[in-house]
Amino acid sequence: MNGDYRYEIILYWSKEDEAFLAEVPELPGCIAHGSTPEAALASAKEAIQLWIDTALEFGDPVPAALERRLVFA
Repeated sequence: MNGDYRYEIILYWSKEDEAFLAEVPELPGCIAHGSTPEAALASAKEAIQLWIDTALEFGDPVPAALERRLVFA
């Protein structure tokens, strides 16, 4: 993997955690946090790489990125 991911990342403030959270819904359990949105996003990129590396190490499938846009109706 080259680190050029196209996975959806949902970024939001968590009052409970008192931090910004960045979730990657396409990779179950892949979530990161940071004190700023930028820090959470940077951590999410690292978490994606770690998730993929771990899946490959254990022979688990790596979901293809859906490359979709979140739309609110």
